[in-house]
Amino acid sequence: MQGERSRHHKKQFKRNKRDVHGWVVLDKPVGMTSTHAVSVIKRLFSARRCGHAGTLDPLASGALPIAMGEATKTVPFVMDGRKRYVFTVCWGEERDTDDAEGRVAATSAQRPTPEAIRALLPAYTGTIQQVPPRYSAIKIEGERAYDLARDGETVELAARPVEIARLELVDAPDADHAVLEAECGKGTYVRSLARDMGRALGCYGYVSALRRTAVGSFGEEAMISLDKLEALCHRAAAGEGSLADALMPVETALDDIPALAVSRADAARLSRGQAVLLRGRDAPNFSGSVYVTVAGQLLALADLDHGEIVPKRVFNLAGLTGRAAVKKG
Repeated sequence: MQGERSRHHKKQFKRNKRDVHGWVVLDKPVGMTSTHAVSVIKRLFSARRCGHAGTLDPLASGALPIAMGEATKTVPFVMDGRKRYVFTVCWGEERDTDDAEGRVAATSAQRPTPEAIRALLPAYTGTIQQVPPRYSAIKIEGERAYDLARDGETVELAARPVEIARLELVDAPDADHAVLEAECGKGTYVRSLARDMGRALGCYGYVSALRRTAVGSFGEEAMISLDKLEALCHRAAAGEGSLADALMPVETALDDIPALAVSRADAARLSRGQAVLLRGRDAPNFSGSVYVTVAGQLLALADLDHGEIVPKRVFNLAGLTGRAAVKKG
């Protein structure tokens, strides 16, 4: 009987899944993996499709954008956007993971002055060469670097170019710690930054606290805590609100690219994957990525070149408002 109830519950859960389209920017707590965070959001919204835009380590907190439904088609635009971090470096030790979770690999009695830290920052601003942490998700001959490192294998990762747009010393509360803020591009490891700065300062260092405050167009004002989401879920179950209130529109992820409105006739062609050529004085005179709308509703991601719109990803949002939406299934 218990097995039958369990199977019935699983079937009921699958049957109750819904078409949910939009973004939730979770303020991920420390200790939770990004994969677990996605599964929690998927369960709360009973969403059919769900995925995150950029892994955040379990020891880190902050912005984890989670896409549902058609929003998953815009994930690459978010992942390619700049990220902002506030992090604390603990001086005097280097850890094998470059964060507080690892084993001590080297120590030093030296401590940097705030002036020495500030003087070093320009060397880590702009396009720099950075070696990722040995404990990272980078693949080496099909294996994750962290899996190889945990198995005791020697992991040698090549330096690669990363972009750090801004790096500032926010606070130096004591001789052992410094709080910094970084704005950086895709593929940058803050853990590597702390490690390399520690070596350059002759004192060693590792990240003891890390918070991501922005990903692409999603900043702190967009974040919502897990507690607030669960409370909203309970209120919605009691008929006192809607989980849709916590969703951001699909197109929020596309704030950094131009929008282009088309007629319904052109929209019909684009929705079938066909290119459209815009002529006349209202034809756009620029080229690049655009998101296409019809009657205020998101239709497609496309490439624009000399007035020709070539659809790359078509959205299936028929019957919705073009805003974040929850559609009952």
